[in-house]
Amino acid sequence: MWVYCPPKPPQPTVPETLKAEVSEKANQLLESTLKRQYIKPPPKDYQFNYLVDLYTKWYRSYFYFCSKYACPGPSAISPFFEARFARMQYVGDRRFNLAFMRHTGEWLEIFTVLSVEECLDAVKDGGYFQP
Repeated sequence: MWVYCPPKPPQPTVPETLKAEVSEKANQLLESTLKRQYIKPPPKDYQFNYLVDLYTKWYRSYFYFCSKYACPGPSAISPFFEARFARMQYVGDRRFNLAFMRHTGEWLEIFTVLSVEECLDAVKDGGYFQP
């Protein structure tokens, strides 16, 4: 049976000034708090994955918090891998939806229509948003 499926509405475009503001504030949060909290020097002869860097990036109307892990073991496929742990989706009017990456590989949106400061405070507080 055929069923009508209307097209999705287009994503709002993020203004360049807002992109710059969000990137600057998020990078300040990474440098001042998150990197100090989560990145530790690896122990000697360590065989398991460990966190080496945190960074941010934009993709379309999404802003991601990303982590980079080292794989020191002899059976590692590659020396590093990257993962995203938090996502801010622009919804318009300088507001964002905030989601975290579940263990199943899907994004779970838990906060909606937050300001930039509210999103960054939620990421800073930890909880679901940990690398």
